[in-house]
Amino acid sequence: MNFDSADAITISTAVREGKASAVEVTKTALARIAARDRLNCFTAVTAEAALADAARIDEKIAEGNNPGILAGVPFAVKNLFDIAGLTTLAGSKINAEKPIATQDATAVAKLKQAGAVLVGALNMDEYAYGFVTENFHYGATHNPHDLQRVAGGSSGGSAAAVAAGLVPLTLGSDTNGSIRVPAALCGVFGLKPTYGRLSRAGVALFSSSFDHIGHFARSVQDIATVFDVLQGEDDRDPICTKRLPELVLPQLKQDISDLRIAIASDYFTQGAELEALAAVQKVADALNVSEYVIIPEAHRARAAAFVITASEGANLHLENLRCRPQDFDPATRDRFLAGALIPSSWYLQAQRFRKWYRDRIRQVFQNVDVILAPTTPISAPLIGQQTMILDGEEILIRPHLGLFTQPLSFIGLPVLSIPIQRQNDLPLGVQLIAAPYNEALILRVAAALQIKGVISAAVV
Repeated sequence: MNFDSADAITISTAVREGKASAVEVTKTALARIAARDRLNCFTAVTAEAALADAARIDEKIAEGNNPGILAGVPFAVKNLFDIAGLTTLAGSKINAEKPIATQDATAVAKLKQAGAVLVGALNMDEYAYGFVTENFHYGATHNPHDLQRVAGGSSGGSAAAVAAGLVPLTLGSDTNGSIRVPAALCGVFGLKPTYGRLSRAGVALFSSSFDHIGHFARSVQDIATVFDVLQGEDDRDPICTKRLPELVLPQLKQDISDLRIAIASDYFTQGAELEALAAVQKVADALNVSEYVIIPEAHRARAAAFVITASEGANLHLENLRCRPQDFDPATRDRFLAGALIPSSWYLQAQRFRKWYRDRIRQVFQNVDVILAPTTPISAPLIGQQTMILDGEEILIRPHLGLFTQPLSFIGLPVLSIPIQRQNDLPLGVQLIAAPYNEALILRVAAALQIKGVISAAVV
């Protein structure tokens, strides 16, 4: 069996049915990583532990026990998730001096309990503060579609590893777009669930009131399966919801003709290349959607998001900013220093606006179930590229990549970035957006689009 392009469900089915062993699958994944990771996705490979875990899965199967729904599926995680026995880098030089983690992050532990096999940790922007994964300390992660281009960030290693066929599943985190941006630029699926829906215990935070964890995969079924595995309350994370798990995998084949779907207009049609808007229209046409909706004050939401995340991020790193400024990526350091200088009155005003904005968006979702919008305004820029001309104006590329993602994570909405592959061109993404706790709706829409052949995640 060729595991290079196989999705997680295909692999786990083969392992559980005895058509392949977990050890065989793991050895193949480790060999693939060793041979192909010129992309610089991995910062650590946990080969010995992975093979031991795989052997235990094979033993369970031999004994007639249930090995889990993800039996033998290799996965890797952004290096801000705790992995027992490794130091949690969070993309930084300073964190490399910290003690090793003594237990896995909750999300890592849940995937292992479901039979998945952890094979390593993945590159990211320092402290998750960026959209490109051009890490000052550990090097840039390259886009599998064009090695001269960025993978996106801050979860760039996670998206690129899936797109390159190194592993079928990865975990990432999303503050202002750090799952959705690299998912779009690398051409894979990336889910940012509702804020607080999945446990962040054992995850190094950037901005506590924004941070989500989520995941990447090459099929809607894999995204749904992992989401179901990761659901559930966790006393280790005070913001984790107490809601009972609501399984979405069984809902993927439900008819979507009754769903009210609309295209985000106004703000979400400005500042983008025509190709990004065309990707949204392609999805809308496939769904027979012609209705438009305005998400009010999205530009203010983005501005307020900058204020809050910069301020909260700076607060987490104040001591090191004072004592070890030379050990930061200079760009990260400068952004944190700017955040530290934000007046408290600005922060409080941004939080007050946040409540108002949340109430306004709640009203929008009284009339629509799912909203379509571009994920990024452009396809992947070149590594090191700082500016570009768009609509006759020179723009800074790095912050502009979050143009369409920040207003949505600002109030913790569930969003799935779906991949639009373009012949002889770089991929783009389209966001499927729903009201809080309605992940099932966006995954049902994605499943329908996948069946129609409108969206796909190709291994490159």
